[in-house]
Amino acid sequence: MKPPPLWIGRLEIETPTVLAPMAGLTDLPFRLLCARHRCGLVMTEVVNAQGVTRASAQTMYYLEASPDERPVGAQLYGADPEVMAEAARCIQELGRFDLIDINCGCPVPKIITKGAGVALMKQPEKIGEMIRAIKSAVDLPVTAKTRIGLSPGEVNISEVAHAIEEGGAEMLAIHARFASHKHSGPADWDALAQIKSERSIPIIGNGGVDCAADADAMRAATGVDGIMVGRAAIGNPWVFEEIAAMWEGRPFEPPTLEDRRDMIEEHLMTLIAHFDKKNEYRRRKKNTTEESACHHFRTHLLKYLRGHPGIGSLMKRLEGIHTVTDVMSAVDEVLWPERHTEPLAAHQT
Repeated sequence: MKPPPLWIGRLEIETPTVLAPMAGLTDLPFRLLCARHRCGLVMTEVVNAQGVTRASAQTMYYLEASPDERPVGAQLYGADPEVMAEAARCIQELGRFDLIDINCGCPVPKIITKGAGVALMKQPEKIGEMIRAIKSAVDLPVTAKTRIGLSPGEVNISEVAHAIEEGGAEMLAIHARFASHKHSGPADWDALAQIKSERSIPIIGNGGVDCAADADAMRAATGVDGIMVGRAAIGNPWVFEEIAAMWEGRPFEPPTLEDRRDMIEEHLMTLIAHFDKKNEYRRRKKNTTEESACHHFRTHLLKYLRGHPGIGSLMKRLEGIHTVTDVMSAVDEVLWPERHTEPLAAHQT
């Protein structure tokens, strides 16, 4: 059964699916593809609040956005409530975003050592203060994303969720794993159900959703108001369409090989155009725009082609792929190996 729309303050999300913010992955080209395939809300990569307040060119690059992907949220990280509030004000003035999301769940050491990301979960009261500061600075909805705790010995998600709601946040997304476990192990859906029962703001569940059936199972098990999908969407933006089709009671038609090839080519070409903008911010350019984009695309490429014969050989030759021609030639050889007489490994550059 299709869930009701997700309301985040005054913002309506018709299909309650959210693309999880992922560093190095949820850039504008990828977000556009997910939005087109029925993702209800997309999120930027995590953005440094101090870089925003300084109008750092490279930081502002992460805030490139398009009307075609809306609604879109900007995810900020930082440790100082006032700096976060000023960064949120700067983002609102861009006129590109529909909400401000506070990162309280990133386990990357360089962020934790600054007292940001999941380190904020050690100080629930500070998260509440941060939310209040941001809400006083902007009119956009303010949301947060956390883990269920730092480690099995440090479980305080109830206190953190309470502080987030009392601070005035309009939504909370929870990655149902400990920061110490990163992305490994089963997601704790019982913890999601607990927080959903305790709080009145919308709760978004993240972790353990790889397909439409998982999304439905999470809703049934936890009662969450929406589903956040991260790694399962890499190389598979169709997953959002699959979820929407299931909720709407209609069949889902998986992409054909031709569809997959077209998506890969479009994603790569859009990424190259996006990297043209990125190179404007760089003082030193080690590679051409095309080379940089093709190298960056490798993670997506392997995910687009997972499960196909020849993927192992492709992994061995990734270092030799520098151009669009290289990429698309490799794609054709993986998708249609019968058309090629030489193994992939023989095509070294």
